[in-house]
Amino acid sequence: MNRLIKRCMLVLAGLCWLFMAEAQAQVQVQDVSKIRVEQLSDDQVKRIITEAEKRHLTDDQLIQSLAQRGMPAAEQQKLRSRIALVRQQNTPAGKRASNLADQQGRRVTDTTTAFLDSLVLVKDTADTSRIFGAKLFRNTDIRFQPNLNIPTPKNYVIGTGDELMLVLTGDNEASYTLPVSPEGTVNIDYVGIVSVAGLTIEDASDKIRSQLRSTYPQLSSGRTRLSLTLGNIRSVKVTLTGYVTRPGTYTLPSLANVFHALYASGGPTDKGTFRNIQLIRNNKVIHTIDAYDFLTKGIQPGNVRLEDGDVIHIPVFDRHVTVDGLVNNPGIFEPIADETLEDLLRFAGGFAPEAYRAKVKVLQITDRQRSVADIYAEDFTTYTPQNGDQYIVEEVLDRYANRVAIEGAVFRPGLYALTEGLTLRQLIQQADGLKEDAFMSRAYINRLNPDNTQQLITVDLTKLMAGSAQEDQVLQREDKVLISSIFDLREEYTVSISGQVRKPGQFEYIEQMTLGNLIQLSGGLAEAANIEYIDVARRIRRNTNERDSTISELVRINFDTREEVVQSDFVLQPFDMVSVHTSTGYQVQRIVRIEGEVNYPGEYALLKKDETISDLIRRAGGVTEFAYLPGASLQRNASDALVAQGHSALTGAARQELAEREKEQAQIQSQVLENTLQSQDSVETDLFFSNYVGIKLDEILEGNTKYDIPLEDKDVIIVPRQLRTVMVRGQVLNPNRIVYQKGKPLKYYIRQAGGFTAKAHKRKTFVQHANGSVEGSSMGYPEVLPGSEIIVPTRPEREKLGVQAWVSMGSVATSLAAVIVSLLR
Repeated sequence: MNRLIKRCMLVLAGLCWLFMAEAQAQVQVQDVSKIRVEQLSDDQVKRIITEAEKRHLTDDQLIQSLAQRGMPAAEQQKLRSRIALVRQQNTPAGKRASNLADQQGRRVTDTTTAFLDSLVLVKDTADTSRIFGAKLFRNTDIRFQPNLNIPTPKNYVIGTGDELMLVLTGDNEASYTLPVSPEGTVNIDYVGIVSVAGLTIEDASDKIRSQLRSTYPQLSSGRTRLSLTLGNIRSVKVTLTGYVTRPGTYTLPSLANVFHALYASGGPTDKGTFRNIQLIRNNKVIHTIDAYDFLTKGIQPGNVRLEDGDVIHIPVFDRHVTVDGLVNNPGIFEPIADETLEDLLRFAGGFAPEAYRAKVKVLQITDRQRSVADIYAEDFTTYTPQNGDQYIVEEVLDRYANRVAIEGAVFRPGLYALTEGLTLRQLIQQADGLKEDAFMSRAYINRLNPDNTQQLITVDLTKLMAGSAQEDQVLQREDKVLISSIFDLREEYTVSISGQVRKPGQFEYIEQMTLGNLIQLSGGLAEAANIEYIDVARRIRRNTNERDSTISELVRINFDTREEVVQSDFVLQPFDMVSVHTSTGYQVQRIVRIEGEVNYPGEYALLKKDETISDLIRRAGGVTEFAYLPGASLQRNASDALVAQGHSALTGAARQELAEREKEQAQIQSQVLENTLQSQDSVETDLFFSNYVGIKLDEILEGNTKYDIPLEDKDVIIVPRQLRTVMVRGQVLNPNRIVYQKGKPLKYYIRQAGGFTAKAHKRKTFVQHANGSVEGSSMGYPEVLPGSEIIVPTRPEREKLGVQAWVSMGSVATSLAAVIVSLLR
């Protein structure tokens, strides 16, 4: 029976472990089934879009991923709409509409102007059409709207909705604002009704002048002048039909022309023509517009002003051809009947600099199949492009007809022109001759054979430069002359120096370089240098394959004075390694400081290596009567490893590197302590926790040598005065200082601080004593002494179990119960 119970307990423990693992895994999966899209802000939707773009997910892939994680179908559709809306809010079209509406001066009287609306409705998508000219009309970043503040055109036809400004100057001065009525008339004081609809500004001015002469006789003599201009203008309705991007009826300002309407509608589609755009008025085609005149020359013939009821019709294109390859503007073009390949290349921006101009390849479509043809340059002006042609401009060959090259130890290496009969000596002279370090025994000519294989021709430069005709080769196309330097044929020579010099390191070897030269290059000897001897480790060169355990030869040079070292004429060899040792008895002064309740606080120089804490206390005149000996502490910045190495004698880069490592270690420890204590409602604390050594000064002064440790450079001993408080920090309700009560346990001080908070990690509470030592809670809370600090860290947060996790727990518990019942049976 006992064995069965033990077996059940083991099974129960295993199932519990599985249960907790599965529950934790369920918590990791975010539950998106409860997300409500209408509760998301625009910033949250933008973050969703940004995160999807980082993962290279399309909108469909994002929605599908959320659907697999439990998002309802209704919320999926809402999210798709929100994403589209947020993206559309940032389009340039929406930002441009306000700019159009803010024009100063003259305005459109019809507030329902669709010219603005059509721009707002443009979907801001990247236009990838290759049709020449399509990007101009579909680019929502271009402001292409009529200027309402131009001078009044003399041929402007007045219509219903316009506003006329009548001004009289001279002997008679008056001004009238005359809105044109739906009947096409204006009402002028002292004159009456005047019909102006259908008249130009110039004709209307003459008509009004004749009507006003009875009221203002001076108009006849010229002593009174009349000016009629356009005020606020009317709107006109224009219909765009055919192969247009957004066909329909548009309400535009009456100053708008054909191009304004084309831009408002997005221009022709990929099947619409750019060469035969028709303006229809009163059921007649009054103008045809060729957009290529504007696209290629910047002129606008036939771009007339629109009138109410006009129709702009865009038929299907007649011919489309494609130009690809090395032209400045490849794309799809629409040539008309009398245009040739030369015109087509002009539309494409002409040849690119690296293009092959002698001929153009064309891929044609015949009645039954495709074909390929070559069109040569002399035929460009006569060849007529056919519908469906694809022209390919290829690249010029990457080869030279008359090139030779010279590289290496000459003063001007590079490419040269191959002239008739050019020889190697002549090429070297064109390159300003050989350098002094040229390897004269041998040079090479790398020659390209007719079958594109290569061969090397060897030349003796010594004989060549002496005038040997046999060595002076006649060069051929694509020959490459290679002249080596003596430095290219050997390993780079260096020497190095280490130890007690100011700038140890590696230096370039110079012929006949001496030990004195190297020491001067390294900044001279350091103060700790041993001048009795300097070691030089020399590389062993063997020409045999015999094995030997010796890896370098040691040369020891003796000196009597530092001047002899700097003036040494010992000749170095390449790869020598010089070692300058430290003097045996050299020591750098070590400074320590004592603060607090001693008779003579301040800095002291250590007199010997093993000077201890008690020795320093005696030199400082002993402690005062107010000293609190159990709270005394020793602050040491140097690590034990650095102390063991005798860091006070180090100089140069080694000392700097050790100091950087100490600083890095202190930062890491400070960050660890900050992470332990950090909380929103906790009080920050600065503890130089890692630099303090807990000492027992009371036992040291009583003669207990076990605690009387030797001092090191930059040690600081702090002897505080009698402390009467205890500091409580961290996760307590009221962090503060509490009066020390002898014999009271840690919980007493916690209660005085208001008790633990809900986030307190009680079992990890620790105490830092005044001398820097730290005690944690193991078998109970540590003892509290005067000046101690009680620190209560934050308990790590645990994720709450979701609905799916609780369901998994229930299923595991059910399975566990079933297993136990079966075992008991």
